[in-house]
Amino acid sequence: MINDRINSRTMYSPAQLAYAGDAVYELLVRSYVINNHDINVNKMHRLTVKFVKANAQAYIVNKLKDELTEEELKIVKRGRNAKVTSSPKNVDFMDYRYATGFEALLGYLFLNNNIDRLMYIFDKIIKIIIERDDKNCE
Repeated sequence: MINDRINSRTMYSPAQLAYAGDAVYELLVRSYVINNHDINVNKMHRLTVKFVKANAQAYIVNKLKDELTEEELKIVKRGRNAKVTSSPKNVDFMDYRYATGFEALLGYLFLNNNIDRLMYIFDKIIKIIIERDDKNCE
């Protein structure tokens, strides 16, 4: 599936890691929504957006900081500080940068075939979003 030579965070650019991470995260979230919610597709889409929009990703990565290894924090920082080639629409610029760092982390874990760690972090992500939504409902 993934090239066994992948073992260095410098092998891919932050943009490449974020590109892969975006796809991985979208698939994980959609799988979670389908498997855990018996709702129509329109509601599935709206629920998925709660997870994948940039401000949610920025919130998540901020909440995850204490869970991340030093290496993972470096990946987030590289993604966050990467040169932006497109201008984000309808989103705070710093949220967009942190979201890019978040996606870079997920791409890094996936491309390095660190699936157990990826799934551990994804479980934490689910808890973070549920907790945030519970607080917003109070």
